This record gives sequence, structure tokens and C-alpha cells, in this order.
Amino acid sequence: MKFVGVGRYSLIRRFLSKPTAYSPVTNLHLYTYSTMTDVEKTRKLSESSLGGAVQPPMKKPKKFKKKKFKQPPIDPISAEGILVTDIKALLKKEGIAEEDTINDMQEFFERPKDVPHPEHREVTLDIIALSSVGEGIALHKGENGRVQVITVPFTVVGDKVEAKVYKTQKHYFQSDLLKVITPSEKRNDSLINCKYFNSCSGCQYQMLDYEEQLEIKRQVIVNAFKHYAPNLDPSVIPEVLKTVGSPKTYGYRTKLTPHFDVPKAGLQAPPPIGFGEKGKKSVVDIEECAIGTPAVNKGMTEQRRYVHENYTKYKKGATLLLRENMISPEEKVCTSNTKEIITEYVDKEYQFKYPASSFFQNNNSILPAVTSYVRENIVLPSTGELPKYLVDTYCGSGLFAVTCSSASESVIGVEISKDSVEYAQKNADLNGVKNASFIVGQAEKIFEKVNTPKDETSIVIDPPRKGCDQAFLNQLLEFKPAKVVYVSCNVHSQARDIDYLLTDNRGKDYQIESIRGFDFFPQTHHVESVAVLSLK
Repeated sequence: MKFVGVGRYSLIRRFLSKPTAYSPVTNLHLYTYSTMTDVEKTRKLSESSLGGAVQPPMKKPKKFKKKKFKQPPIDPISAEGILVTDIKALLKKEGIAEEDTINDMQEFFERPKDVPHPEHREVTLDIIALSSVGEGIALHKGENGRVQVITVPFTVVGDKVEAKVYKTQKHYFQSDLLKVITPSEKRNDSLINCKYFNSCSGCQYQMLDYEEQLEIKRQVIVNAFKHYAPNLDPSVIPEVLKTVGSPKTYGYRTKLTPHFDVPKAGLQAPPPIGFGEKGKKSVVDIEECAIGTPAVNKGMTEQRRYVHENYTKYKKGATLLLRENMISPEEKVCTSNTKEIITEYVDKEYQFKYPASSFFQNNNSILPAVTSYVRENIVLPSTGELPKYLVDTYCGSGLFAVTCSSASESVIGVEISKDSVEYAQKNADLNGVKNASFIVGQAEKIFEKVNTPKDETSIVIDPPRKGCDQAFLNQLLEFKPAKVVYVSCNVHSQARDIDYLLTDNRGKDYQIESIRGFDFFPQTHHVESVAVLSLK
């Protein structure tokens, strides 16, 4: 029997695939081939019938695909985006070309894991700037003579430090603080009130006098409007007022969310429970949080004990909810049940209820100052009198609608969450507020059901960290209220939104009356801002 070309292989395979006890080619039982691969069977049969070895067809070699580093997009108002913006501003101030400091991420990406980066080493640095996210920034000449930007946590301007560079980013290197060689005049380590400071990522400024912290946060707001409102003439931005401090600088946080991880192999012992280690993916084991309220810290002790006693039951990591619940203004307990209804007193005068899992401000001690400030600033610009109508957008469970209800004839709260609207109405009823109503508004038609006269209406905006989307801002410009009080937990998105409002043709009649920060989170880099806009 003779086979020609490739056809003989397909024919042999056909013989082998037939359910017969013998091979017509070799007269051998098929089970002798049962453990061979197709290529081995073909070679064996060919050698038997043709008297010589036959080479299997050659496989085409796989093309080697070189991996390319892809820089993930950076959200300008994220912590990373804000840090990069601050770095670019510093380089411009120092007269250093930005492109001369960019790191070659492709080269770093291709570097074998067992080959350390030559720039990942211990260095001595002078901290010359402080970013808006609490990172000290140093400029250092690397081994190749190129200027490097290096961030160092837990440092202040004027510190000379020893740091260990451990991570490369496109615009900078990250480092760990090893020790302070020469402290800045502003540094006072005796003020540090937490044994986890310098490892936990929660706080940044415990080594600073509180008045210094407030001034740093005022400057954060100044820089936010400088960098994120580039289309505004600086002359239309008023001087940022002094930051209002928190009555409590420690023991103020009414909500904490410690967490723990479970490795793939499972837990062999109780895991670290706490907050992220600065610059790392690991968790710092924290028994007590210095900025948490006594009730919340008591809850942390109880939850840690439960996890320690039941750690074998956890197959994956978990985040624990610890939220203060006020039985009365004087009696406070901690709740860990996300479905429980929380009671909160503001200035002992107002009472609010909301689900433990929903949003509410986490520093009760400063809320009276903020709500009274908003209430004072909703007055109409044309008459100096209180507005007939107040619209509270992003009203949540009704904080500003309820606390500002006495300053207006009629209050309308608008929220896209139906559940939040229900609690806002309950809170109005709970506080005997008769002139407030709440509606569920669609994001693209937020003012559809608001029919108040524009020249007699003030609006409060209190959006999430991402700020207002363009659809909302366009609707606000079309509605054109006499007064806008913009409360923000992210001054960078606030500055961006105000830039959009005032540079649009529909918003050129507005002016910024004032900008002021409120320190909801002492010892951290966070600052909230209230900007007041009015028609000229």
C-alpha cells in the first residue's frame, strides 16, 4: 500500500478511528496504540508499512508579542490626579521642564522582577513642597543626572529626611519615610497622638500645630481654584477666607470602616484588622483610632473580638461598619448593622434619622457651624433679605433643607434616590418643619418639578466627591437662581464646576461672593469648601 503526500496521514487517522479490533495496515490490535499521541501513532504506522521513519509536519513557530506598557487614565480630581497637578505646578515654579522628569515606564515594565531598579534605593531629601493630598515633595538628582520628583509621606516643608524609594510612577517616585534627619521648624512630633501614625494611611498632619493645618487647607483651596478653574480671571476669585476649625481635633469621627483580607490559602490565625498601610496593599492592625469617637472605638473593640473568635468562618475579606448612634445628645452607642436606623442630633436642636449604610457627615461637632453658615448665605443679593424659596439639590436625608427651613418661606428638596427622599420627609416631620417638601428628580430633569420664581430662589448644592455632572450644571444655568451656595467635600471638583458655570455665556451674570473652607477631618489632608455665588 502506498500513500502519497499529506493524504497518507489523514488516511491512517481514518483507519485508526474506525471501531475495529485490527488495523488493516499493520494487523496489530488497536489497543497497543491507545496510550500514544496522534503524531506517535502516525509515525509508528508509517514506519511499519513504508519501511522508514516519517517526520511529522512542522508547526509554525508562535510569534513573540512584545508587551507594551499602557498608562491607565488619571482622573484629574482623584488623589492621584491632584498629586500630579501639584507636581506639574511645582516643576513650572522651579523652571524645570516636565518632560525631563518623566519616567520611562516601558523600560521599567520590561525589567525582570528579580532585577531591582537602580533608582529604588535610600536617599537623603529636602522637602520643598506639600501636595494637596498630604504628600511631601522633593526634587532629587538621580544616578543619571536627571531630576527626579520623589514623594515622601508624613513630612512637611523644611524637613530633611532619609527615605527609601520603592515604586516608580510616570511623573514621580514613591518612597517610605525612614527618619527625619533635620526637622522643619513647623514639625512638632510631641503633638502626635496615635501610635499608628507614620504607617496608617488615615492621617497626615498629626505632627503639625492645628492652626498650621488650617492654613495648609486654606492654601489647598487657593491652589484648587488656580489649577482647576483655568478659564477664570484671577481677579474674579475672591481671597479664600480662613478655614473654620473643628471643635474637636481628635475623637470626632462618627463613622469608621476598618477591614481585613483573607489570603487564598485561608486564615490560619486572626488577620490584621484596620486601615491600609500608606503606599502598600497591606492592612495595619489597629486596636483604636485616635480620630474616632469613644463610641465608635468601643464598637471596634467588640468587632475585633468577634472576628478573632470566628476568623475560620471567613472565606474572603470583609469591611466592618462602625457608626455612632445617638440615643440622646449625651448617650451614644456604636452600630455595626447596615440596616439599622441611625439617630443624629445637630446642635441639639435638630434630629435626623437615616439608614446606617447611607451617607451622612462624619464629624458631628462641626455641623452646627456649617449649617448656620449656609443659612446665613442664602440671602438674596438684590435685597439682602431671606429668599422666599430654597431648593436643596442632592438633598440626601435633608440636612440643609431642614436646618435652613426657618430662613425661607418654602423649601424643596430634590434627590434622585427615592429612599433618601423618604427619609428627608421623615426628618422634616420629625423636626416639625411644615414648609418643606421633597421630590424624586431624574438626573437629566432635576428642576423639572421646581416652579419657583428664579429671582426669589436660592439653591444649595452638596454633590458627592465627583462634583456635578455637565447635565446638572446646564440645567442650573437654564434655571438661573438668584443665589447658589455650593457645599463640596472635594474643592477640586468644586473649582472645576464653578469655572464651567461662570465661563458659560448663560452664567456670566454670576459672581463669586466668597469661598471658605471647613475642617471636617482634622489631622488629615481633607477639607470641605463652601462657595457662594450670586447674580451681579
